[in-house]
Amino acid sequence: MVSDGTLTPEELAERAHSSGVQLWALTDHDEISGQQRAAAAAHAHAMDYLTGTEISVSFASTTVHIVGLGFDTGNTALVAGLAATRGGRDSRAQAMARDLARVGIHSAYEGALKSVSNPALISRTHFARFLVETRVCKDTSEVFRKYLVEGKPGFVEHRWASLGDAVRWITQAGGVAVIAHPARYRLTANEEFALFSEFKQHGGEGVEVVTGSHSVAEYAEYADMAREFGLAASRGSDFHSPDESHTALGSLPTLPRNVTPVWELLAERIQRAA
Repeated sequence: MVSDGTLTPEELAERAHSSGVQLWALTDHDEISGQQRAAAAAHAHAMDYLTGTEISVSFASTTVHIVGLGFDTGNTALVAGLAATRGGRDSRAQAMARDLARVGIHSAYEGALKSVSNPALISRTHFARFLVETRVCKDTSEVFRKYLVEGKPGFVEHRWASLGDAVRWITQAGGVAVIAHPARYRLTANEEFALFSEFKQHGGEGVEVVTGSHSVAEYAEYADMAREFGLAASRGSDFHSPDESHTALGSLPTLPRNVTPVWELLAERIQRAA
C-alpha cells in the first residue's frame, strides 16, 4: 500500500489471491498512485479488480472515511481533491510530535517518517507504529487508547474534505461512494442519521456492513441501515499489516441476506483479468 500499509500492492495481491479473494480493491487513504500496480498484480493472479481509495472527511467533529470504488483514476477533479486533502498532513504530523514531546515522547515525527513510503501521507498510524517500536505501548490498540485520539496526548484535529466534496469527487469520476466502517465513529444516533441522510443526498450509494472493524452484531445493525437508506452493502477487511490487522484478507464472512452487494452496482466497471 502507498499510504499507511506495510505491504506493497504486489504483496497484497499475492496475499489476497492465496486467501481465495476473487474481487479486490486497493483503498489507500487519500491516494490513488498505487492503482495501476494493484490492478496489474490482481490480473497477474487472475483476480478481478476495482479501483479504490479512502477519503478522509470531517463530519460532526469526527474524521469519517468515504471509500470510492470503480472510478476513473484520470479524473481531474478527483485527482485535485485528493491532493488538496493530503496537503495538511505534514503540518498536522509536526504538531502531533510537539504534543507528544510535551509528555516525554521525543523524536516522534522522525520515528513516524521511518515507516512512511510517501511523506505526504504521514498519519496517526505511522506514529502508532513508532510508539510500539519504541515500547511506549505494546500494540497499536494501546496507542489509540492512550494517545492520538481526542483528549489524549498527540491528538491534533485536522479539517479534511467535506462529505459532499468527497462523494462528488467519486461519483463524478464514475465511481460508487461507500461509508467505511461506520461503527468506528462513535457518533450519536442523531449524528449517524445525519451522516447517512446527507451521504445519500450527495449521491452516496453504499455502506460497509461486514468489515474487520465491526462485530457480528454490527453486521446486522448496518445491514438494517443499508436497507433503511436504500444503500448497497460492502465488505472490506480494513487490512493494513500482517502484524497489526485483526482480520486477514479473505477471512470475513459473507454479507447478510437481503442486502444488495455493492459489486452488483459495479459489474460493468470491474476490470476483468485477461
